[in-house]
Amino acid sequence: MFLPLHDGVPLQHMKTPVVARSLIVACILVHLVFVFGPLSQDEMVGGLGLIPAVLFGFERLPEGYPFVPVWMTLLTNIFLHGSWFHLIGNMLFLWVFGDNVEDAMGHLRFLAFFVLCGVTASFVHAVASFTIVGAGTPESFMLPTPQRPLIGASGGVAGVVAAYVILYPRVRIWALFLGGIPLRLPAYWAIGFWLAVQLASAILGSDERVGWFAHLGGFIAGAILIPLMRHRYDPVLARAAAQELQTPR
Repeated sequence: MFLPLHDGVPLQHMKTPVVARSLIVACILVHLVFVFGPLSQDEMVGGLGLIPAVLFGFERLPEGYPFVPVWMTLLTNIFLHGSWFHLIGNMLFLWVFGDNVEDAMGHLRFLAFFVLCGVTASFVHAVASFTIVGAGTPESFMLPTPQRPLIGASGGVAGVVAAYVILYPRVRIWALFLGGIPLRLPAYWAIGFWLAVQLASAILGSDERVGWFAHLGGFIAGAILIPLMRHRYDPVLARAAAQELQTPR
């Protein structure tokens, strides 16, 4: 529905967004192991993915699974992706938006921000998976089942998207819409469209294979955290002030 391509916002406080690029590299390396490694994809998902029923103790996996303490799957699932398209989509969002959000926070704060958004998104998905919208609702309108694993960086990325639109609401970004239409729109229009799709899909239960509630949970976490974790300056106001100073009177 929406893939960002380029925003053109220069970095103001760092030369390289080390953390954002490192997260991209880490996700790519994990996916290579996921696809070509000695373990099957089912074993990787069982070992590192988040299964809500297991997280809350209602079910148990075979001995040796997960590979980490069960609570850590709230984090480890972020680095797994089900397909190359899943991976590339998330990494495009992180590539386009992550550098400017990291620039507004600094390296360590951005890493903490991404982790907090990702873990919050995972937990929101896990809680939502035990909820059914209304009594007697058709099965197609049920929320994700507690037995279905959650994988992917979408929740953490959604937090980055929320931070970006708060920091740079009027910046025009190039993106592909509705399957490949290139448009250059203000961030608040493009991301508003993306958010509307997430809300509608979560309410209608359009595809239980997608963690819609993880996306929403990550977005809300990012919106709450960005005022607390960014530097004390306001990038938007600072840029506007600089432009005003350069304007002849």
